Amino acid sequence: MKILLVDDDAMAAEMTAAILEEAGHVLVVAQDAADAVQKFDANPDVDMVVSDMNMPLLSGIDLFRQLREQGQHIPFVLLTGDDAGPLLAQEPRLDACLVKDFSLEETLAPAIDAVMQARRSV
Repeated sequence: MKILLVDDDAMAAEMTAAILEEAGHVLVVAQDAADAVQKFDANPDVDMVVSDMNMPLLSGIDLFRQLREQGQHIPFVLLTGDDAGPLLAQEPRLDACLVKDFSLEETLAPAIDAVMQARRSV
């Protein structure tokens, strides 16, 4: 699966990319939400977006909303250093919201699989 990974922190992006590549995914990496919109437009075969929440200018939720306003209903997984519950309450249309901590190595790949399975069964 081709995933657009969005994170303004290069080290965090590298770690997340390693997890996703180990799970067999192909990545397009964006440095922030504005870069993500450009890379999304240039890669129409992207199957999912995995984005950091806290980025300059546009947050991960802002990016999600912008894509939805453009008619893009691609699966979207938000990563946050904060509690995921309030973010899901703020934007319940998110496919998943995961805490970006030491457990991401165990939680990210299964969450992506669950999102794609749920999308297939709709």
